[in-house]
Amino acid sequence: PLMMVAHCAGLTSTIRLGTAVCVLPLYQPQRLLSEIGFADIVANGRLELGVGLGYQQFEFERFGVDIDEAPAVFSEYLDIILKGLNQNVFEHDGQYEKIPPTAISVRTVQQPTPPIWIAGGAARMARAYREGHNFFVTAFHDGLETLATLRESVERAAASKEKNVTDVKISLLRCCYASHDELEINSYLDNARFQRRLSEALHQRRQQSHDGYLLQETPTQQDLSFETMRKNLPIGSVNRVIDRLLEEIDILKPDQIAVQTQLGDFDQKTMLRQIELWGDKIIPAVNKALCHAGS
Repeated sequence: PLMMVAHCAGLTSTIRLGTAVCVLPLYQPQRLLSEIGFADIVANGRLELGVGLGYQQFEFERFGVDIDEAPAVFSEYLDIILKGLNQNVFEHDGQYEKIPPTAISVRTVQQPTPPIWIAGGAARMARAYREGHNFFVTAFHDGLETLATLRESVERAAASKEKNVTDVKISLLRCCYASHDELEINSYLDNARFQRRLSEALHQRRQQSHDGYLLQETPTQQDLSFETMRKNLPIGSVNRVIDRLLEEIDILKPDQIAVQTQLGDFDQKTMLRQIELWGDKIIPAVNKALCHAGS
């Protein structure tokens, strides 16, 4: 992800650039600190650093990391990252890393650190409130009930650290797609379900296919029908997407929504058309409705 940030930094000048996410247990933390510093320098202070602990057994095995230890490794590596960003010279004596006094010469432009976003469950939400980080949440392909449950988890995490819910920012990762073309919508839903099946296969440690490379797409108990997915998600006509987003924002009250429109084999032309639709119609309408609601 940081390589993509560095690439985009040279093509842009104002948009902020984020990672969603760097899987901390798969990195060497001292090296990652240098790469974070470099990415923020070439972006002239526009880096948003998203970190997570990972979930794919397939991936962890190939990096030689025990996935069962991922939460503990993540926690320790985040400690190291924070030390390295906040201190000119730092050291660390932990369960997984022992680092003598060390200076990272490639320092971030943003001081003391770029904004940090944490992905994950309740324990990491609580850490975000304790240390002032932001965090990502997702409801996958579920609907309003799951978003309400997420909001309750956010409120509990804030209360556990005696913080206000608004003390940190929340970003919701959401599958969204606007179109009046039924075939295009069904193609999007098929791609979204396909991606979810592969994610579950990697998470639940299923075997690879016979060629040892591509994973097998296997229907699972988590599968939802296209009808249910359309009911649950901001998918459909422009007006339907706008209305649904406003419902979801009212329940979860996120600061940002990470809109996931690029899935599967959609071509660039289709995606550019989708981006223009969001920029021209959906985002302005949502912002206008929220401004009216706020006033």
